[in-house]
Amino acid sequence: MSGGGKDRIAVFPSRMAQTLMKTRLKGAQKGHSLLKKKADALNFRFREILRKIVENKVLMGEVMKEAAFSLAEAKFTAGDFGHTVVQNVARAQVKVRMKRENVVGVRLPVFDAYQDGPDAYDLTGLGKGGSNIAKLKKNYNKAVELLVELATLQTCFITLDEAIKVTNRRVNAIEHVIIPRIENTINYIVTELDEMEREEFFRMKKIQAKKKAERKEKEAQVVERGDGALPMKSILDAGNDDVPILFH
Repeated sequence: MSGGGKDRIAVFPSRMAQTLMKTRLKGAQKGHSLLKKKADALNFRFREILRKIVENKVLMGEVMKEAAFSLAEAKFTAGDFGHTVVQNVARAQVKVRMKRENVVGVRLPVFDAYQDGPDAYDLTGLGKGGSNIAKLKKNYNKAVELLVELATLQTCFITLDEAIKVTNRRVNAIEHVIIPRIENTINYIVTELDEMEREEFFRMKKIQAKKKAERKEKEAQVVERGDGALPMKSILDAGNDDVPILFH
């Protein structure tokens, strides 16, 4: 794409356009550097979250296994307490609030579990099996907290994945499209300005050569007349004959 100078910005070759393109090139290079650093930071956080997801999933299996075993123990010692659970289903004991975490411009959702109100199952197992029910509540609370943390990690994982894709697309666009196009434009402007300078120099040489030829022709005419009189000059011939008169 950068070869041959075909892919460039349509500008008129001038010194002002060259200065403008150099400024744009510096801005594009700086933006590319910043986006590259952002992509590296996002990739680092992405790998860290992926590692935590794997660890939490393994831990989640162990916690749920322990919670299920404690549920069997509680039912064996305290009997069937399902009716108490059904009576309190309408009101949530554990709620989740969400906040935002900023990672190099990407806002990641973070979920936080908290206890809302008093424990509705505080009197459950008062007659028998109280210790096993307390252990059951502790294990399932731990499972809920771990589940909320895992939901946070999964959501952050998806959000970071999309942000990394967008950032990488921008980095590649600047590196392989924008910067080569600006560089091609600068090369085109420099080439055109050099060509214009060569054309101007050649034109000046032609004008000087033509004026010298005219002066020699006038001198030859004076010599042929033999009277020694110089021909009358016009106002356009006043001054130094070597200085060309240019009309733009």
